[in-house]
Amino acid sequence: MTEVDSAEMALFASTSRSFLDKEVPLSRLRELHAVGAPIEPAWWRRAAELGWAGLLVPEELGGGSVSGNGVADLAMIAVELGRNIAPGPLHPVSTVLAGLVEAADGSAHEKTIEALVSGELTASWAAYEPDRPWAPLNPAVTVTAVDSGYRVDGVKDRVEAGGESDLLLVVARGDDGVCQVLVPTDAPGVVIEPEPTLDFVKRYARVQFDGVRIPRSAAVGTAGEAERQIERQEQIALLLQCAETVGILDTVLALTVQWAFDRHTFGRPLASYQALKHRFADMKMWLEACRATTAAAVSDIAARSPQAGLSASIAKSYVGERACPIVQDCIQLHGGIGVTWEHDLHLYLRRAALYRSLLGTPEEHNLRIYSHHEGLRAVI
Repeated sequence: MTEVDSAEMALFASTSRSFLDKEVPLSRLRELHAVGAPIEPAWWRRAAELGWAGLLVPEELGGGSVSGNGVADLAMIAVELGRNIAPGPLHPVSTVLAGLVEAADGSAHEKTIEALVSGELTASWAAYEPDRPWAPLNPAVTVTAVDSGYRVDGVKDRVEAGGESDLLLVVARGDDGVCQVLVPTDAPGVVIEPEPTLDFVKRYARVQFDGVRIPRSAAVGTAGEAERQIERQEQIALLLQCAETVGILDTVLALTVQWAFDRHTFGRPLASYQALKHRFADMKMWLEACRATTAAAVSDIAARSPQAGLSASIAKSYVGERACPIVQDCIQLHGGIGVTWEHDLHLYLRRAALYRSLLGTPEEHNLRIYSHHEGLRAVI
């Protein structure tokens, strides 16, 4: 998503790509899927050593970015993940760190932040709830004040890497409204069950909180801060999702174009046929529009623009709507081999289809965009 405009950034990008190519090639994803195993924790610790987990964290808390723009650097890493449809908790860990850093009392969680940045701990954001659409500001899970701290009750689902995480940042409803609390996954009363997913290696979980007791220090932020934190976390989560999808589309289209040049019929490469040229031109145009809307969201989120939430919804709406048709077209252009289990195209389609449905569908974000413009009309 960002221009590599310095030697340091070029090194960071090339190192990250080489790391992914070596550590998690597509053959490795198939191996993990075949045995039903998650990515090894040691892999994420090595990724954290490259600085991936600390891009949104200020230097005084152990983080830092290469370019000075952690949001843009994080988007670049997400694009690289998309090229390899890599596993790992980059999305949930980054989202949780965004919330911890956003809190006015972020220093109260300094040790947790340092452990997440180093890869020693992993965490996930528990915001979805069963049988409910994406509405993180309207939770049903409750946090009740008790003598020893707080009691958490309710159920969350679609928690990415929930079964592999050490901590969950839970969105809940407290005595003063919406709040967020950190809950250890090994706390008594926490029950985690795996949920099925389209993706080969992305894992999700349903988490039940049955009278879970946590100390008062588990609260993230003060009363009245939670909505601002959640909005920032959502923006980061959407940015990561869209940027990774752009990496997916870039890779799939490049593979298909190369296939069209290599594959010959009647003595001519497929790429020489005008009808196919038109299809490739359409897909390239849609890809560049996905890239542009995502880049606009990255810019607004990094600058903390008042339009950041709107830009994130626009990117999610467009990328989510276009990604699957582009990958499906590429599969069709590959002919019979494109629909085989042995070919890698379906791995990319699985990730794109998963992301379309998570963090709000394109239709849900279209309603947000519509509501925003209706609000502007009312003001005018």
